[in-house]
Amino acid sequence: MKTLLLVRHAKSSWTDPDMDDFDRPLNKRGKAAAPEMAERISSRGTIPQLIISSPAKRARSTAKIMAREWKYPRQAILLEEELYLCYASTFLKVITKIDDDFDQVAIFAHNPGITDFANYLTEEMRIDNVPTAGIFAIAADTDCWKDFDRAKKRFLFFDYPKNEGATLF
Repeated sequence: MKTLLLVRHAKSSWTDPDMDDFDRPLNKRGKAAAPEMAERISSRGTIPQLIISSPAKRARSTAKIMAREWKYPRQAILLEEELYLCYASTFLKVITKIDDDFDQVAIFAHNPGITDFANYLTEEMRIDNVPTAGIFAIAADTDCWKDFDRAKKRFLFFDYPKNEGATLF
């Protein structure tokens, strides 16, 4: 069984309209939401063994904050260029490259791709929008990440900061 956490980056700052999108940092709300969401994941017993992130500053920062909460070494976070503002299909390309030794993986990325990919994964749950710092979790009945797309999947949960801790199954 493989568990995938799709994590949208936390809320970013728009204070500098001239700043390149790639370089936008987290704002105060984003910096508060990231550890809160990491703690919610920890309380479910789902701690990623591997973290993969878009290299954009807001995604990297969210991954680093959550990694700290999960006691995951920040230097072990894999940055995947393809995840920056990618299409849903790109997630599958990234997933098929994951080492099978990892059973629980978190991928940090952006909308609209992350919402589109979450909706592609299951018929059980339809999401209009994965909000900032939102987490969509799914389990795949496979031992190999390269078989993830064809594997039978089970929706685990969808949570986000304004959900105020309520669990959606």
